[in-house]
Amino acid sequence: MTNTTEEKKFRAGFVVIVGRPNAGKSTLLNHYAGQKIAIVTSKPQTTRNRIQGIVNLPGAQIVFVDTPGLHKADSALGRQMMREVAAALEGVDVLLLMVDATQSGRGPDEFVLQRARNFEGPVILALNKVDRLPRPKLLPLIASYAGAYEFAAIVPISALKGDGLEELIEEIVKRLPEGEAHFPEEQVTDQPERFLAAEIIREKAVDLTYHEVPHALAVIVDKYEETPKILKIHATLYVERDAQKKILIGSKGEMLKRVGTQARKELEKLLGSKIYLELYVKVAPDWRDNPQKVRELDWHVQLEELAAEEEADRGEEE
Repeated sequence: MTNTTEEKKFRAGFVVIVGRPNAGKSTLLNHYAGQKIAIVTSKPQTTRNRIQGIVNLPGAQIVFVDTPGLHKADSALGRQMMREVAAALEGVDVLLLMVDATQSGRGPDEFVLQRARNFEGPVILALNKVDRLPRPKLLPLIASYAGAYEFAAIVPISALKGDGLEELIEEIVKRLPEGEAHFPEEQVTDQPERFLAAEIIREKAVDLTYHEVPHALAVIVDKYEETPKILKIHATLYVERDAQKKILIGSKGEMLKRVGTQARKELEKLLGSKIYLELYVKVAPDWRDNPQKVRELDWHVQLEELAAEEEADRGEEE
């Protein structure tokens, strides 16, 4: 007897999330991953590196790649961020275009749509923050985007409240290729804990110095030492001006203490370990306009250097 019911095959693939700053990309990634792996602030352009979040479902594995917000780069840092977006689009299976529905009063965002037109695979549009949009405006907005580009699917969502996210994940899985999982089932990100620590510290500093420091801030973890009882983290916060350094440290060191306390508490919850966190602040004048300095403070470069050091240490031990 022939079995007429076709057995569902496992699907796995890479999905890059692209959109303007503050479109909600990191919020969506954290929701699907079930924990924080990308920092979330109300300040635009805070995601600077490609971040992968791994979502395991019955019959599928989705590897989400978060990217910096699309903007017209006017600095060495901005150009580096846009190179991150271009690199993230290579070799992925699905492009998830995220648009803030509340910012689309004048019709489709052509700057964002250009990314879809340059992508050869399926493109899904997620219209985010629809909970803040009056219902009479939603259908015309969907129609305007449908007329501007032939999307594989258009899904209205609220990444913050979780509305529409099940439907979105179903549309994504449909477009993934059949194949085996790329990562172990228990893994939620490919980013090392050292990177997550730097990002959490930067998030807290951005939130607490919202108007004065955010875009001039970079964080480097200088020491990450695990012991049986405690995790020791030493990190340096780089800014561009002496005035920014004074703001970040605060009167009698109070601001830096607040940054450290908030970061430590979140990291202890995230990593499940007691943490000793020590923070320093240094000035790197105009680092965002200096390609060499941007490269020095780029996380991927740090990873390469760290891997080279570990390889050298292994060589010495042998």
